[in-house]
Amino acid sequence: MVMTRRAPDSCPGVLRLHEAADGPLARIRVPGGRLEPAQVQTLAEAARDLADGTIELTSRGNVQLRRVSDAGALTDRLAAAGLLPSTTHERVRNIIASPLSGRIGGLADVHPLVSPLDSGLLAAPRLAGLPGRVLFTLDDGRGDVSGLGPDIGVHAVGGDEFALLLAGRDSGLRLAAADAVDVVLAAAHEFLALRGDDAGRWRLHEIPDGAERVIDRLGLSPSAERLEFDPTPSIPIGWLEQDNGLVGLGAGVRLGSLPARTAEFLAAVERPVFVTPWRSLVLTDLAEWVAEQVVRVLAPMGLIFDADSPWLLVSACAGQPGCAKSHTDVRADAADAVDSGRVLPGPADPVDVPQPLPATDVAVAGRQHWSGCDRRCGRPRGEVTDVVATDEGYRVD
Repeated sequence: MVMTRRAPDSCPGVLRLHEAADGPLARIRVPGGRLEPAQVQTLAEAARDLADGTIELTSRGNVQLRRVSDAGALTDRLAAAGLLPSTTHERVRNIIASPLSGRIGGLADVHPLVSPLDSGLLAAPRLAGLPGRVLFTLDDGRGDVSGLGPDIGVHAVGGDEFALLLAGRDSGLRLAAADAVDVVLAAAHEFLALRGDDAGRWRLHEIPDGAERVIDRLGLSPSAERLEFDPTPSIPIGWLEQDNGLVGLGAGVRLGSLPARTAEFLAAVERPVFVTPWRSLVLTDLAEWVAEQVVRVLAPMGLIFDADSPWLLVSACAGQPGCAKSHTDVRADAADAVDSGRVLPGPADPVDVPQPLPATDVAVAGRQHWSGCDRRCGRPRGEVTDVVATDEGYRVD
């Protein structure tokens, strides 16, 4: 049997930084997206003191810091704040949970599953070998995170029953809530066993018949009609009435870049903050009068509480100067398109003018992703118009 050498897993973390074009980048896993106020404050101070002054939100509900100047000091601060509970498993803790679960709607509260799943990952030395790109999802039945293509996930189909998701699809298996975490962890072990020494097989869907083989190895039999999931759910933005009478606030973050000073104001509210996979935030458990004050203070600082804002239609890769492969500063060009009114609501319109276009001529309706090259890093799932930089301008696909 010929064994292939596994390509190195270059997915960044805190202990293994990515050498971006503009300096070292640290990615901090936030299981379930939940940050306590003190943790938000720690991130704000680290961004200000040790990085470029912003906290970037990622499409997996994690955060990252760019241009890290002192990796050791950052590690110490994050560990003290409970944001680095393991030196071996830090990059495999990619757990997304429905942000509103347990507070607004849903069939089951999935947030109580986050800690046992995270603890189970950390307790299994072998699971430190999972790829840094592996993704776990916990969906409360509303379908907001099941469409994100998880390697392994659960989706509530009742108050005490979950569908098991494998390789981004419903497996047809149904689990009791009490068994959900154990089965997810068992599936993670089987994924790792199937991956073996295959180079470049970072996700379960990259393994031929990966989902079916995991099911077979688990010794379970699919019995239910398979569900389909929408890859483009509505983003929770604005005033959110919680089931318990308190208020949540959904806040968009322009191009997913949160200034440290704004984060400090969020921490001062002293309520849990959830980072969403749509590069936005949900601030929870507020009295109505407190929520009103938060909007008055943070809206002028750039947080978006208007669900119709064109900023919510636009995402972008890092671009220059953060990425050496980018042809231009796409984030600046995307921001200029929003500010000048060239990002419009409604369905995407076909582009019927010669391409490529100068940045100042790009006008697109609907959801769009601006990319510095054809790799299209950070592109969200679902129906999205691609605005791709080339040597001669932008191409709209």
